[in-house]
Amino acid sequence: MMELLLGAGAKVLFVLAVGCIFASATLLWMVVLEKGQDFLDGYRETFTSTASSNMSDMFLFLDPQKLFKYNLIAIVVLPLISWILFRDIGATLAVLGIVIILPASVYRSMRARRMKKFEAQLPDALLMVSGAMRAGASLSIALEGLVKEQPPPISQEFELYLKEQRLGVEFEQSLRSMEARNPMPDFRMLVTALRINREVGGNLAETMETLGDTLRRKSMMEGKIESLTAQGKLQGIVMTGLPILLGCLLNFMEPEAMSKLWTTPIGWALLVVIVIMESMGYFLIKKITTIDV
Repeated sequence: MMELLLGAGAKVLFVLAVGCIFASATLLWMVVLEKGQDFLDGYRETFTSTASSNMSDMFLFLDPQKLFKYNLIAIVVLPLISWILFRDIGATLAVLGIVIILPASVYRSMRARRMKKFEAQLPDALLMVSGAMRAGASLSIALEGLVKEQPPPISQEFELYLKEQRLGVEFEQSLRSMEARNPMPDFRMLVTALRINREVGGNLAETMETLGDTLRRKSMMEGKIESLTAQGKLQGIVMTGLPILLGCLLNFMEPEAMSKLWTTPIGWALLVVIVIMESMGYFLIKKITTIDV
């Protein structure tokens, strides 16, 4: 009888233990889902608002919700494919990091190219506006001619400026918005000239012609400096990439000898020293060959 009671008690305890474990696991899963949903909602809101602002600044009108879906799919699918192909946690984490960093890097690259093109168009645009104003046109009419004749991105920026003026936006506010979209020293000079002319008057056509000629000379000087420093920049890239390429070739030719570099503490320490020295050398060469006019 005692044995039966003990057996029944053990079964009851087992059922209670299983029930407690199941309840705890269910509760934990619900908490994880709730926190995961909160994190996903916050990430989606941040991503879509940032993407919308960044894309609108570059006049790329894309649906931020679709961009978020594509980004989320890439974050899940690409690391999974990497794990299926290589079965390597390091490669999978590397792919995940690249997928996370890639959208911001692509945006910075696109923005840098756009700003560089805008800066290259600015001298000719100023001379065009100056010529139209000397012929008797007002600033608005001269800018309308610029919008029709010049290609993007400079035509897009001044077209938006003219639309804001037609809608009644204050002159200062329109200038601040355009300056925020194009934070370049050359464009700040134009904005300053327009503000001064707005406040104290003067010959705006002559001012814009002088500014356009100055920016053209500056662009020519920058082109000469870039051509003279191109060899040094290429040497920096070659000298940085040569040890890496040599290490890969030696690892392919003599894997047993090179394996000590990847599997021993001394090899790991040596790799850290190599990475630090390579990075320092590259950035020093880049610093020397980068001349700001």
